Amino acid sequence: MTTTRGLEGVVAAQSAICSIVDGVLCYGGINVDELAENATFEEVIYLLWHGVLPKREQLDELKKDLGINAVVPKEVIDAIRSYPAGVHPMSVLRTAVSTLALYDVEAQDMSKEANYRKSIRLMVQTPTIIAAYARIRKGLEPVQPNPEYCVAKNFLYMLNGTEPTDTAVKAFDTALILHADHEFNASTFAARVTVATLTDIYSGVVSAIGTLKGPLHGGANEQVAAMLGEIGSVENVEPFIHNALENKVKIMGFGHRVYKDGDPRAKWLRQMSKELTTQIGRSELYEMSVKIEELVTGEKGLKPNVDFYSASVYIALGLETDLYTPIFAISRMSGWTAHIMEQFENNRLIRPRADYIGPVNQHYVPIDQR
Repeated sequence: MTTTRGLEGVVAAQSAICSIVDGVLCYGGINVDELAENATFEEVIYLLWHGVLPKREQLDELKKDLGINAVVPKEVIDAIRSYPAGVHPMSVLRTAVSTLALYDVEAQDMSKEANYRKSIRLMVQTPTIIAAYARIRKGLEPVQPNPEYCVAKNFLYMLNGTEPTDTAVKAFDTALILHADHEFNASTFAARVTVATLTDIYSGVVSAIGTLKGPLHGGANEQVAAMLGEIGSVENVEPFIHNALENKVKIMGFGHRVYKDGDPRAKWLRQMSKELTTQIGRSELYEMSVKIEELVTGEKGLKPNVDFYSASVYIALGLETDLYTPIFAISRMSGWTAHIMEQFENNRLIRPRADYIGPVNQHYVPIDQR
């Protein structure tokens, strides 16, 4: 058997949802650059789930379904209130999504139609859960979702209790599009492995959330934000980065397993970072990021990935650092559910082999002789 660490370069299955060919990211065959410039996140959700862009009446129906399903059962909100203080929001999301299944009468219905309806509920109840917890931990009451708002606007509204600006909604909507899917990334693959056993969609999503929580996947932008805070100013960037590189400290937000010539999503977030940080009078965040990019790319040849500039974008939007990865989950829920439904359509149990490297020809020794 041939061993490939981390399954790098291994093609595990066929998929019609997302492709990365020669550094170009496409959803359903459409370049993500076109989608980021022209589409809404709701259009992208439909594209990932159906393989085509929606017609107007199809989009209107999806928006209506998303709007009326955004309310989370009271029992789940009450459970969130009981969680210990100080736990990470990703732990809250993982547990709350699992709890959602207890109150979904279709949780065990494995029909195609039921899984689609559950995908809708998961898609819009995820931001409701995150916003509710963010307020509960501050001693504030959760804000009920507005069925007329898009996913991006609704989340910002529920989070802050005020109407978000059009600029903030547009920026957040674009960020959701850019993070929506990424082929067989770690969390998506975890979801597909889980549901390949023919367990329920909630179990698959919980597996994905647990995988996304790790700093080598969804948690990277949190660490980028922490690094920006630690550096503090443009003048401190060079000594900080040189010291980190000399001591072989990993600079988060750079390099990618798939992209060797740069992450195509990064340029969109770079531009958003420049615009948003300037608007709020904190352009030093963007300037620091640019300086870090110049040094790391110049000295290590590594280019920024989607996590790097998303950190300063989220800071500019006033989002708390530990909410970055849960926000990633809001976006990626569209991709996770698309892949889960695709896995169910043509399922085969995912069961790889291991290359055993332990001792051989061993024998049992009675305990008194060991």
